[in-house]
Amino acid sequence: MPNRSTDPLFQLIKSLEKSEKRNFKLYATRNTASEDLKIVQLFDALDKMDTYDEAILLKKNESIKKQQLSNLKAHLYKQLLSSLRLITDESNIDIQLHEQMDYARILYNKGLYLQSLKVLDKMKEMARSKNQFTYLQQALFFEKNIEALHITRSMRNRAEQLGKEADETNETLSLVSQLSNLSLQLYSWYINHGHARNEQEVIELEKFFIDGLGDKADKCKTFFEKLFLHQSQCWNAFIRQDFLQYYRYSQKWVNIFHEEPYMIAIESGHYIKGMHNLMGSHFDLGNHQKLKETLEQFDKFCDSNVVQNSINNKIQCFVYRTISVFNKHFLEGSFSEGLKLVPEIEAKLKEYEIYLDRHRILVFYYKIACLYFGSGDYEKAVDYLNKIINWKMDLRSDLQCYSRLLHLIAHFELGNEDILDHLIKSVYRFMAKMQTLSVVEEEIFKFLRNSFKLSVKTIKPELEKLLLKLKQHQNNRFETRAFMYLDIISWIESKLENIPVQDILKKKFSNKRNNV
Repeated sequence: MPNRSTDPLFQLIKSLEKSEKRNFKLYATRNTASEDLKIVQLFDALDKMDTYDEAILLKKNESIKKQQLSNLKAHLYKQLLSSLRLITDESNIDIQLHEQMDYARILYNKGLYLQSLKVLDKMKEMARSKNQFTYLQQALFFEKNIEALHITRSMRNRAEQLGKEADETNETLSLVSQLSNLSLQLYSWYINHGHARNEQEVIELEKFFIDGLGDKADKCKTFFEKLFLHQSQCWNAFIRQDFLQYYRYSQKWVNIFHEEPYMIAIESGHYIKGMHNLMGSHFDLGNHQKLKETLEQFDKFCDSNVVQNSINNKIQCFVYRTISVFNKHFLEGSFSEGLKLVPEIEAKLKEYEIYLDRHRILVFYYKIACLYFGSGDYEKAVDYLNKIINWKMDLRSDLQCYSRLLHLIAHFELGNEDILDHLIKSVYRFMAKMQTLSVVEEEIFKFLRNSFKLSVKTIKPELEKLLLKLKQHQNNRFETRAFMYLDIISWIESKLENIPVQDILKKKFSNKRNNV
């Protein structure tokens, strides 16, 4: 089946705004070369397609021959990027620094060495003030070349000063590189495995973290050094399910942006991710008030020009804001209210489908399934869970496992006894193969197996026994996953009281607020 995500040129064209498309047409037709006219024709043809299909493209555009299509696509891709470059926001710090370097090289090539050095001084000052050390390194390297090749007499003790600046910059970049590597490796561990499942994994993770961190924490002084330090600490705590530490380091992550507010526009992606983790930590700790306050703060940021003028920022804000809104509904027990957002979210998922990775889409499907389950609409919950279960992929094994477990419980609620026995065996095998079975999950499976023999009268005492057993494990850090992904205790309480899960959670939320 044709896939929008398989062709880079098609993706790029579908990402363009109307003004960007208009600008490209003007740029591409600045002369009348036949090749330029042909790429405009190809652009129009691709722009009209909903999904990329090469056979249909060639059939509807007979003047484009199959043997020339590859070269035309490559030329069109290059021309599109060139046209976009011309209208890129000049306030972007990367663009400004690139421009300064270009000017310095032009002046150098003209033999105007002192003028080139002045531009490099300006570039270095800008790079330092905005924490752009990679550009600072480039400027210093070029400056050293000029001083080594020409007698500029621009300043006494120039060699010593440049050497010192270069060494300090290299040390900073080396530390940033090491900490960013550590942060990325920890995040990758989570994406592939989820939370630590036992003491052995915690020990291995902590050793990896300590070995990778060493004495680097004491050396962190610049923005990016602190950013990647706090990111590493954040992921380490989150994977170990130490949610107080997770909150602490997420807050530090966000705080460094508030200490240097101009960095929010420069490194928006890292700020957005930091806010996401901060909101997530409030949810994990059950702190509704803090989640609400941080979400309101994030909403204001989402309406700012920094976000609205960048499609990438808009998409990231949509993803993380929606997840936090879902989480807020989970804490409040307002599942039915949350379901009102689903049509709008589905429309956004369709609009952004060429940008969103599969991991994010799976998270959305699971959250929506939980809303339907909590509201008592088990059939719709099954529909969304099937989307996860039938999507063959190797990411987020924990999410795959809990989707199957919730899917099993939804069928139990629907009374589908004819398939329950098969599902119990299938889900048990899947989770055992993934080595994710916890004590809580074992107890759930044991209850579901025995449920076939229980009547309406005898099932209630068994549910009460199950509830008592599970509550004993609530404070066990390695059982936390089961309660995070599936509020099994609230489900059992809903069965005992014969009301939807959301009513149980509303009651808990109300009691908690009254006790504050």
